[in-house]
Amino acid sequence: MRTLIDIPDDQIAALAEMGQTQKKSRAALVRESIGRMIADYHEQRRLANIDAAFGIWKGQVEDGLEYQRRLRSEWDEIDERIEQRLIAAGE
Repeated sequence: MRTLIDIPDDQIAALAEMGQTQKKSRAALVRESIGRMIADYHEQRRLANIDAAFGIWKGQVEDGLEYQRRLRSEWDEIDERIEQRLIAAGE
């Protein structure tokens, strides 16, 4: 996609210098910069989500391991019911 943006003269000069040094066009440098900015944004959001989730279990009465065991025991109950149905069906 093409777009029109205003870039200050000092930044154009810096881009021109960088382009010569790195043997890249100004457009390529701008695309790379935007790509890095977007990647940084996504990383910041990822870290913010981790921070928001940190301590989420705090204040819970049930221990985390006990909670996990209780949830998994439901799977065992379902497996037992399926097995009983298969046996009843003669399979």
